[in-house]
Amino acid sequence: MINYILQVILFQVLFLAVYDLFLSRETFFTKNRLYLISTPIFSFLIPFIKIPTFQKAVSQEYIVYLPEIFLSPEKVIKQAIETNNFNPSVNYIGILFGVGFFIFLAIFIVKLSKVINLIIKNNILKKDSYQLVFLPKETKAFSFFNYIFLGKDIPESQQEKIIQHELVHSKQKHSLDLLFFEFLKIVMWFNPMIILYQKRITLLHEYISDKVVAKLETKETYINNLLSNFFQVENISFINQFYKQSLIKKRIIMMTKKQSKKMNQLKYLVLIPVLASMLFYTSCSESSSEEVIAKKELTTMYMQFGKEELKESKGDKEAYLDFYMGTELPKWKEISYNELSNNEKNEFDNHISNYKEKESSFYNSLDIRIYKGDNGRNIIANIIDFSKMKRLEEQKIDDKIKENNEELTVVEEVSFMKIGKAPTFPGCEPGDKKCFSKNIQKHFTKNFDSELPNTLGLESGRKRVFISFKIDKQGNVIDIKARAPHEDIKNEVISVMSSLPKMIPGENEGKKVSVKYAIPFTLVVE
Repeated sequence: MINYILQVILFQVLFLAVYDLFLSRETFFTKNRLYLISTPIFSFLIPFIKIPTFQKAVSQEYIVYLPEIFLSPEKVIKQAIETNNFNPSVNYIGILFGVGFFIFLAIFIVKLSKVINLIIKNNILKKDSYQLVFLPKETKAFSFFNYIFLGKDIPESQQEKIIQHELVHSKQKHSLDLLFFEFLKIVMWFNPMIILYQKRITLLHEYISDKVVAKLETKETYINNLLSNFFQVENISFINQFYKQSLIKKRIIMMTKKQSKKMNQLKYLVLIPVLASMLFYTSCSESSSEEVIAKKELTTMYMQFGKEELKESKGDKEAYLDFYMGTELPKWKEISYNELSNNEKNEFDNHISNYKEKESSFYNSLDIRIYKGDNGRNIIANIIDFSKMKRLEEQKIDDKIKENNEELTVVEEVSFMKIGKAPTFPGCEPGDKKCFSKNIQKHFTKNFDSELPNTLGLESGRKRVFISFKIDKQGNVIDIKARAPHEDIKNEVISVMSSLPKMIPGENEGKKVSVKYAIPFTLVVE
């Protein structure tokens, strides 16, 4: 979710930069209004757009799951299958968002109530297309939909021009634009770009009204009327105010500006490369909305063998993922690992880790996939291939499965496949996966500060950490990431993995490829 919000804000920054640099000084007011309304909406939608062509333009990346490392403070490798959930039980970020939402919603309701009170308490003169609300002992002038608020202390010579100006706002439904941004301010109260958008469109509304009303008299007379008085203004962001000193100078400059040439409309074409770059970024990024919210619930167990109907039952333990076991491919929508939340990824990683520890032909005949269930919950699907199990039994290769499990299993992000030549650890035979794995474990066990976990105040017991890194086409170890129960452990893990030597890069079909690795490991806190 955080990644998605950052992308939305980034795109809005780019859209506003294009507006300020290329469009704000042009007199294409209607087109600019459409631009300012549509681009915030596009910012919310673009992260969900994935163009396969752009994805294929990026070089293939392979993911390698290394065997799990078991590490105790004494640097003794121990077997452990218990897992811990390191995510806080209280979602403080969600609470913060909720508090901000209700605060800004309350502010909006107060402002709206203020306008409604003005309508209720003051005299109203009904006209054909609008209603005129007189404000006693005031010099305010503003509009809200078809209500025009006019201070009685404004000279009569000025009143008619103000009404004409505010009528343009009313007829063109400018209040809808402002309410739209008020809604965005409530939902994304932490996003400063919404305020900037609202300021831009408020000024644009004045340009539109000035252009219409100025045609009824000379521009010089209209400008003199603007400058002849300094009226009060109402501090409400979703009303159209006739007099606002901060905008008057810009309005006068725009009224004295010559009509933009039609050729200048080509500036809107700047949007093409901007949109293309945004779509390329979202299509090639690992996840457009990385942190999907998932709840821990009682596990739903699904089973389907042969032609039987899908059976469903409730388990007695809570988990983030549901579970499927059967011989048939489920009819649900299959999803990728990157679409899981962090909690779900932890559960899936644990499942894969436990699966790799098994030595029987049954576990090696499973095809493990991820699906989105009809109830919205994500499901680990274990599809059994009995024919594969039979072949394994007949060929008597159970004794070799353990050795194979120690080797690197290479999968491509989209479909499972063997890499032609795996990256090589210095000193190992070219492409020797077993040697590579042993040297990675040896390097980690030797360099990790085994005393560190006992100094951090963690509860005693086994703790699970997940590491990922990449060996690029030049053999460099890059993109090191870790999830750990404490920030200091995370930093120590990254430091240890950063000290790995330069590797000989992997190859597939004669071409060098980047390879991504995932390593779970368990440490024991005393």
